[in-house]
Amino acid sequence: MTKRPNELTIEEVARALRAREFSVRELWDACAEAAQEKNPELNAYLELFEADDAAIAAAQKRIDENDSSLLCGIPLAIKDNILIEGKIASAASQMLSNYRATYDATVIQKLKAAGALFLGRTNMDEFALGGSTENSAFGPTRNPHDTSRVSGGTSGGSAAAVAAHLCIAALGTDTGGSVRNPASFCGVVGLKPTYGGVSRSGIIAAASSFDQVGPLAKTSEDARILYDAIHGHDPMDATSIPDGLYAPRAVGEKLRIGVLKTLVSKEGVDEDVRALFSATLEKLTTLGHTLVDIEIPEVDPALAAYYIINFAEVSTNLARFDGIRYGRAVRGDTLLDDYVRSRSEGFGPETRRRILLGTYVLSSGYIDAYYRKADTARGVLRQAFEKAFDTCDVIATPTMPTPAFKMGEKSDPLAMYLEDIFTVTANLTGMPAISVSMGSVEREGSKLPVGMHFTAPHQAENVLCALGAAVEKA
Repeated sequence: MTKRPNELTIEEVARALRAREFSVRELWDACAEAAQEKNPELNAYLELFEADDAAIAAAQKRIDENDSSLLCGIPLAIKDNILIEGKIASAASQMLSNYRATYDATVIQKLKAAGALFLGRTNMDEFALGGSTENSAFGPTRNPHDTSRVSGGTSGGSAAAVAAHLCIAALGTDTGGSVRNPASFCGVVGLKPTYGGVSRSGIIAAASSFDQVGPLAKTSEDARILYDAIHGHDPMDATSIPDGLYAPRAVGEKLRIGVLKTLVSKEGVDEDVRALFSATLEKLTTLGHTLVDIEIPEVDPALAAYYIINFAEVSTNLARFDGIRYGRAVRGDTLLDDYVRSRSEGFGPETRRRILLGTYVLSSGYIDAYYRKADTARGVLRQAFEKAFDTCDVIATPTMPTPAFKMGEKSDPLAMYLEDIFTVTANLTGMPAISVSMGSVEREGSKLPVGMHFTAPHQAENVLCALGAAVEKA
C-alpha cells in the first residue's frame, strides 16, 4: 500500500520532493489535513498554524535549485515552550495563555535557515512539569495507539503528532525524560542531546540545569538529521558548550552494551517489558554487539536527587510570573492579593506543588539537608557514569518501567515520579540518551509500544543514533 506524504520519514520525503513525486505544498496539505482530522480526538496540537505561502514557495524554490538541506520543506511540530516569533507560546499554562513570542528561539532560527516549516504548537504538561501530558491547562493529549491512555510527558503532544503522522517530525524538551518518555509510550524515537549541546535560548525554562531541546522522529536516522540541524554552540546561551569540547566518538561496528541488571530487576518494572528488553539485547548480540553487566550503586538515590533539584529550580524559575511584569494578572485589594490570585489562578496543581516543595528545600533550615545533598549526589553520579564508560560504550535499560498507562491511573504524584527511574540519570549527568521502540506489549486488547533506552558519554549522539538504527533493523 502506498504511503501518504505525511506518513513518510524525513529521508523519504527529502527524496520524494527532489524526485518531484509531490510538491512542498502537497506535503504541507497532507500533514495539515491529517492534523485537522485527528487532532480533535488526540489533542496533540494546541494550535495549528495557517499555511505560510511565502515560506512554502521559498522552500520549493530551494529544492528546485537542488538545495542540499534535508529539512527544506519539511513540516514540523513544535512544543509549546519553544518560542516562534509572532506565535503564542503558553507552555500549556493559563499563566501565559496570551503570551506572543517577540523573537525566535535559536533552534527555530536554525530550522528556518534549513528551510523547515512549522505546522503548529503541541500540547505539553504545564511548564514541562509532569510525565503524562495530563497537567496541561488545555486538556490531556491522548495516545494514538489507545486513546484511553496517556501519550507520556511532558512532550506528549509532539510524540503523539509524530506517531499519528500529523507531522513529519517534531521538537520537544527533555528535563527528566520528557522527550524519551512519550517516545516510548507512542512508539517513536526520542533523543535527549548532551546538556549544552543544543541552545536553550528562547526556551521557557523549567529546571535550567536539566532542560534540553531534543527531536522526536519516526526513525533514529530522522532524529540524527534533526539533531544535526539544531546542535552547536550559541553565544546567547550561557550554558551552551563550546564546539569540540569533547572528542568525537567513532561508531564501531561492534559496541559494548552495559546492562544495569540490578536497576532493571527492581520492583515496578512490568515482567513483559523486562522480557522484551532481554530479547532485544539478545538480538543485538547476533549483530556482533557485546553485553557487559555493570553495577552503578550511585543510581539508587538518583530519582530523589533529581526531584529535589527539579523542585528547587522550578521554584526559582517560576518566581518571575508574579502578575506584575507579564503573564496572567489578577487584581485584588492589596499587592499581596495580586500575587496570590495571579499565581493561584495562573498555575495548575502540579506546578503549585513543585513551587511549594522547591521553596521548602531551598529554605534556610533545609537547604543543607536536601538541596546541597542532592547536588552532591549529582556530581557523584556523573563520576560513576564516566567511570562505567571505561568498560562499555553505551548503557541500556528499558525507557519506561511500563507501557502507557490509563488516563488518571497515576493520580498519586509519587507513583508518577517513580515512572522516571530509568530516564533521570541522563539529565543528572548531562549525558545524551535515546529511546527507540523495541516492540510492543498487550494490555486489554491494545498493542502498546515499549522503548529501549541507551545512554552514551557526552556528545556521543552519533553512537546512539547508530545503535537505535540497529534496534530498528533487529
